[in-house]
Formats: sequence, C-alpha cells, structure tokens
Amino acid sequence: MEDKKYFFAVDLGATSGRTIIGTLTGGKIELEELTRFDNNLIETGGHFYWDIYALYFEIIKGLKLAAQRELPIRSIGIDTWGVDFVCVGKDGALLRNPLSYRDPHTFGMMEDYFERAIDKAKVYDITGIQFMNFNSLFQLYAMRKNNDSALAGAEKILFVPDALSYMLTGKMVCEYTIASTSQMLDPRTKQLDEQLLASVGLSRDNFGRMVNPATEIGVLTKEVQQLTGLGAIPVIAVAGHDTGSAVAAVPAKDEKFAYLSSGTWSLMGIETRNAIINDLSYERNFTNEGGIDGTTRFLKNICGMWLYERCRKEWTDAPKSHTELIAAAMEQPAFQSIINPDDPMFANPASMVEAIKDYCRQTGQHVPEGYAEICRCIFESLALRYRQVFNYLREMASFPIEVLHIIGGGSLNSYLNQFTANSLGIEVLAGPQEGTAIGNIMLQAKASGDVGDIWDMRRIIAASIELKRFEPTDKDQWDNAYERFLKIVESKQA
Repeated sequence: MEDKKYFFAVDLGATSGRTIIGTLTGGKIELEELTRFDNNLIETGGHFYWDIYALYFEIIKGLKLAAQRELPIRSIGIDTWGVDFVCVGKDGALLRNPLSYRDPHTFGMMEDYFERAIDKAKVYDITGIQFMNFNSLFQLYAMRKNNDSALAGAEKILFVPDALSYMLTGKMVCEYTIASTSQMLDPRTKQLDEQLLASVGLSRDNFGRMVNPATEIGVLTKEVQQLTGLGAIPVIAVAGHDTGSAVAAVPAKDEKFAYLSSGTWSLMGIETRNAIINDLSYERNFTNEGGIDGTTRFLKNICGMWLYERCRKEWTDAPKSHTELIAAAMEQPAFQSIINPDDPMFANPASMVEAIKDYCRQTGQHVPEGYAEICRCIFESLALRYRQVFNYLREMASFPIEVLHIIGGGSLNSYLNQFTANSLGIEVLAGPQEGTAIGNIMLQAKASGDVGDIWDMRRIIAASIELKRFEPTDKDQWDNAYERFLKIVESKQA
C-alpha cells in the first residue's frame, strides 16, 4: 500500500481558526481537524486589533499535538483572510498587533485618498481590485495620515499569513495571492506597484520577496523546533488568501467553469489567464485577485448567507434545526417577495427582519410575515442575484461557462443549490465543503512534488469527494422571476 503523506494546514478566518492534518494516499486526500480556536478582536484605545501572538500560540499548540502523535509532517501551510498586515521594525520585531480591517480608522479615507493622492479610475486601472474602504492601500493611507507609530517605525510590511510564517521560520516573504488583496499589486506585472506604494510613503524594499503559491519559505527555527518537538520542517507559501486556496480546490475538469464560494459571504467568479480590467469591470466593481499557477481570480463579492444568519438570531419562534426551518420555507408560495441582497440597507441593520420587510414595502410587494416566508424570500433572492452576476461573468469571460461549482459551507444547502441551478439555467456541482483547507494542503503537496499542476490537484480532489449534481428546472417560472427582480432593483435605485 502506498505510504501516507502528512501535511499540516493552518486555516484562519475572521472569527475562528483551525489546525488540520491532511493525508494524501492512493490518489485521495483526507482531512482531520486537530484543533479549533477563537480568533478574537481586541478593542482598546479606540481601535480594533488582531492578536497575532495568540494565533501564533494556537499554531504552536497544534504543532505540539502533531509531534506528540508522532505524525511525519512533510510541511506546514497557512491561509488567512485578506488585506490586513503587520509592521516589522529594523530589529525584526513585530511593532504592534495588527489593526483589523473592521477598525473605523479607514472610514472616509478612500474618498480622501482619491482626492489627495491618486484618482479612483487610475487606481482601478493599475490594480483591477474592487473598492472597499478597508483595502490595505487605504489602511496604510489612514495610518500615515494619523501619524501611526508602528508604520513610522516599520522596516517591513508583512501580510498576516506571511507574518505568521515569519514567526515560524524567521524568513520574510510577500505571497502573491494575499498581496493581490491589498489594492497595491498590478496583476499584469504580478508585482507591487511603485506609484501606489509611494503614495503611502513606502517602496518595494518595505516588502519581502514575492513568492507564488507552492513555494518553500524556510524551515522551522530552532526555537520553534524546541517549542514543538518537531524537526526542521518546511513552511510552504500556499495561497495565503483563504479564497485563493478555496478556488484551488474547485474539482473542475477543465477551465470552462465558474465558481461560487458560498458562506456568510458569496464570491462568484471565473479563473482566467489574464486580468480583466476595462470600463465594464470598473463600472460593475469586479475584482482581479491572484490565483494558482499564474491565473487570476476574476470575481465579485455578493452578500451570501449573512441575511439568513442575522434573521435566525432574531427569530424566537423558528425551529433551531436548519433542516426544519428551511423545509418550512419551502412550503411557502414561490416568489411572493423579492429583494436585492446587496442593497446597502442590508449591510448591517439593527434588525435584518425589519430591513427585509421595509424593502418589500418600499418596492410595493407582499411584505413577508414569519420566518418561513422571509427565509424563502432570502433564498430565492440570492439565486436571482447570482444569476445577475453570472450573466455579467458570461459577458466578460473569453470562454463559454458550462458549469457552476459551489464550494464552502453553503455547498451543503441543497435547496439554495437547486434554486441556483434553476435561476442560472446551468448545471451546478456542489462540494467540497472544506475547500480552503483542501486547497492549502494540495498546494503543500504540489511543493513537495507529490502532485503535479492545478489539474492534477483537481483530479485528486474530485476522486476524494462526492459531488452533488443539480440540474435546472422550472425555466419559465425563474425567467419571469428574474425579470421582476431586475425591475424591483431598478425601481429601488431610482
């Protein structure tokens, strides 16, 4: 029997993190969660910080556990959320816990930057990144404007996964996919843009060497080896941006696919050889983020299960079970009420239930009553919004899109998956749920030579999981509903 190959993955989200062991054997991959822990925001002095040392401590705990079990780990890889970074001093010390993208210091800074530094259209032309006030460029601008002491003393800027890898290895890198979230990278040259860096008082020397996913950063320092009981294990730059690792795990058979990373937020996009930066992508606020093997992830952020999750917290009479709640929703009449999930009024309302009702009142529709009607409204509306974004992708893609792959936790929602297939009029394949961790591990396996290119990785992933297939039905009903959706969205925006 073929020997098992063991890989250690660190998957950090904005609310929690995990350490995971991935094993590769017989052309298949398996996952085992070692530890799970909270990722807590620290609020102090009017700011919100991530506790980088607590995250490091949790990684060490996971590595110790792997050592105690005498698992022959081949390598370690870390993925996290995007945009945030750590300032490092001339002596190599971390100057402070990193500010969080949720910190209010960036409010209004994006507009101020466009007025005083570089024009908005020019920034998009260079980066192809959608505009969000917390992108690294605007965080750095805010810090400069506020005379931030950590930035003033910084010799290097390390994005969060690169900072944690530095704490493990003593080596500083700038991993391509995480750097691409910063709005400071040119996807054509695949390098940080000097003009944008200069606009916030930085230069290329303030960042580590640029590395692509599946590159060895270094081995565990002597200190970490003593702390964990492990040897000189390599730390690999995986796709440091968690969505980059997730998309690497899409089990597609060829390039003619779109993906939907479905969770609290939904990210719908395609994988392309070259960035798509034009008037249309600018107008529709699409983003070009770094992918695997030199690809670009051309995508758009969509509000996902956020609406449903917020409503569930408010419902006192709804079943606790997702299955029972959604089953009750499916007994309601179809398309009584339609909303645009990405309308600003759903960003962070005091009551999501009331916000949905208000939207329906304002647009002259049936006002949904009770958890079942509201839940049905959310799922149908999400599927209709997916269709709108999917149509944009079809318009801008250079190839025909023949299938949609849904990955992440939302891939388990069979009703929404079927609605999505119906709405888009295309085959939907759901899975894997654990896309980010699988992508992280497969990129480590690529670095060690245990798998080949991205398509070899995807063949192994497809062989390791059971995909659920959803074929479109009820075409006329969904076509009519989509026409209503477009009219409702237009009337609300008027």
